[in-house]
Parts: sequence; structure tokens; C-alpha cells
Amino acid sequence: MSPYSSYQNNQVKGAGPLGLILLSHEALYKSLGRARLAIQAGDMSAEANHTSRAMEALIELSSSLNMEQGGEVARNLSSLYVYMMNRLTEGLCTGSTEKADEVMLLVQKLREGWMNLSAEQSRADQSPMVRQAA
Repeated sequence: MSPYSSYQNNQVKGAGPLGLILLSHEALYKSLGRARLAIQAGDMSAEANHTSRAMEALIELSSSLNMEQGGEVARNLSSLYVYMMNRLTEGLCTGSTEKADEVMLLVQKLREGWMNLSAEQSRADQSPMVRQAA
């Protein structure tokens, strides 16, 4: 195993549920960026490869949703993930970055929301320690 693979493996093992969501969004965003570059270069093979990786990340995110506990939020996220997959499929091998750009923007907004939630959760976790130390 390469040092980078080992690092990635440790990162995944050490992440909690929210951390895994953030890692999945990061992988999704990077794959979309690489697909976009491939589209601009006219490399359909690389475009298909990176779009496939993005789809895998979307499937992982979708399959991790708990519809019972997540209620309407989980249903809305599921619908959004399906929409993103459809848009990527529609844009595949068209030579246009329009669909990838649209999905990247959506992923960026979602990722920002999850990052804000993570920051709030970290502040809440640290809050009792601050009170105890005072």
C-alpha cells in the first residue's frame, strides 16, 4: 500500500458519519473538476472515467441516507442526488461542461452546508469543556 493510500485509509477509518459525508463530497467535487478538465481537453475517455467516479460518490451518498430518521431532508437529498446523476448522464460526451458545471455548483453548496454543520457540531462539542475549565 502506498503512503497516500495508507493516509486515505486512515482518514476514512478515523472519520465519523459527518466526516464521511464530507469526504464523499470532496471526492465528488474533485471528480467533477477532473471530468470538466477532460471535457475541455476533448478527452472523452477521461471524461467518462471521472464522471463515473462522480456517479459512484453520488450513489454512496444516496445509499447512506437513512430515510426513516432523515424524513423530508433525506427524501429531498435523495431526489437531489438522482437529479445530479441524471444531469451528468445527459451531459456525458456532449463536449459541453454545462451539466458538470451545474452539478459542481450544487455539490459546492451542499458541501458548504455540511461543513457549516460540522463546524457547529465541533463548537457544541467543545462548549462543555470550556465551561468546565472556567
